[in-house]
Amino acid sequence: MILKVLCIGDIMGKAGRKAVSAFLPLLKKEHSIDCVIANAENLAHGKGVTRATLKEMVDAGVDVFTSGNHIWAKPEGEQILSEKNSILLRPANYPAKNAGVGAKIVAIATKSILVVNLMGRDFMPIVVDSPFHALDSILDHYKKEKLAGIIVDFHAEVTSEKHALGMYADGRVSAVLGTHTHVPTADERIFKGGTGYLTDIGMSGVRDSLIGVRYESGISRFLDYKPTHLQIAEEGLTVFNSVLLQIDSETMKTVKITRIQKEIEI
Repeated sequence: MILKVLCIGDIMGKAGRKAVSAFLPLLKKEHSIDCVIANAENLAHGKGVTRATLKEMVDAGVDVFTSGNHIWAKPEGEQILSEKNSILLRPANYPAKNAGVGAKIVAIATKSILVVNLMGRDFMPIVVDSPFHALDSILDHYKKEKLAGIIVDFHAEVTSEKHALGMYADGRVSAVLGTHTHVPTADERIFKGGTGYLTDIGMSGVRDSLIGVRYESGISRFLDYKPTHLQIAEEGLTVFNSVLLQIDSETMKTVKITRIQKEIEI
């Protein structure tokens, strides 16, 4: 059986949510998608999540959400993470005492996949535990589970760190997909061991912006070197970036990986 899993990169604010709502139902029907994973750390006006924004994306067709360093930006985020069987994950390599979990089994009909959320260490605003060691621990914890696939969202800044984790995980997970930089890369591939890889999925957000932020507020930081309130871009030509994985449920290997990018005027 081939499982089709669509993974959506960072959803940036209202424009990003509108793009997801516009394209996801159509893509699910067109490609007969079995499961949808999306990164939600920028869902609510660029930082964090709220119940309302999460529900909006569930209604659009998202099944489970990963996140990153901004997940703590709004109080509701921690509350949602604390709920039993929450569909929102936080990076697994944060200290264990924090709310939420970084890995979750998701049922797809009669099959199950494991979704893992990790965060990088290099050039990130905070330093967490090693994502490499965290991945080892997670895989050991779930080694007795009958899984059809394992998908890792690696929320990290540095391309070499992402690439290294992908190669480190090759043959042990179905895919390692990067998020956080909001810029889609064109290096999708399948490693020798059957692990699908993409350095960064990209964002859903206004295209003519600084990774989802209005030019005016973003550029001032580079001109004045002073803290600036960043204003989220909310209208204009908006991109939707995602990647479609086709996974052999018997071997857990990715057999095909395809980037999907759409544009819509918001």
